[in-house]
This record gives sequence, C-alpha cells and structure tokens, in this order.
Amino acid sequence: MSKSVYMLDTNICSFLIRSKPEYLLDKLQEMTQLQHQIVISSITYAELMFGAINKKASPKMPEIVAEFVDRLHAVLAWDKKAVEASTRIKKQLELQGTPIGHNDTLIAGHCIAVSAILVTDNVREFQRVEKLIFENWIKR
Repeated sequence: MSKSVYMLDTNICSFLIRSKPEYLLDKLQEMTQLQHQIVISSITYAELMFGAINKKASPKMPEIVAEFVDRLHAVLAWDKKAVEASTRIKKQLELQGTPIGHNDTLIAGHCIAVSAILVTDNVREFQRVEKLIFENWIKR
C-alpha cells in the first residue's frame, strides 16, 4: 500500500476537538500506523486559531488547539503552488457559477498542490472542485 497524505479541513478538526469521537480517533490512529501523514493547511490552522480566540470560546481553547495541532504530522505552509492551484479553482468555479467559500477554495487548492487527500464533512462544497480527491470520515 502506498503512503498518502491526508489533509484535514477545518470542519473535521473542529469536530475532533469538540466531540473527540472514538471512531474518528481510531481512524486517525489507524492511518498513522499505516504510515500515512495527517496534516492541515496553514489556512485551517489560522481558522482554528481565530475560532480559539473568539469571544464565545473557552479561555483554554488556544491551548487545546495547540495540543491538537502538535499531534499532527505537519501544518503545511501556504506557498506559490498552493496560490496557483487556488487561483485556478476560483476562476473555474466562478466561470461555472458555482463558487465555494473563500477559505475552502484556498484549502482545496493547497490540497491539490501537495497531492493530498482532503478529509472533510463538507462534501457539498468540495465536490465542485475538479481534481480534488476527498473522503468523508464522519459517520452518520
């Protein structure tokens, strides 16, 4: 089995931090044991940190987010390739009249730029992005 890079999007990270579902923690452990890398985009990290300092957030939230991020393989820096891929996605979706959220566009572009598999529960948005490979690990 080839090793893959799985990029968690913001809604998956938030769900993990808030709910700590056993089945999802087990899935992450399994993927790590199979030597897959679990990463997030620096865009997701920014969204998590902004949420952690929100007025409604617990004062402990920045520390909780930091501990969560420390357990990942990496926070990937947003670079030239990510910018270019995101720009192509934005243009294509606008031409089709089916844009997605700004940060979702950036995360999708980053994911494509690093040849990662996006882990998301936001299938409705991300399914519009050509060439984006994604999986939904949330059980319903």
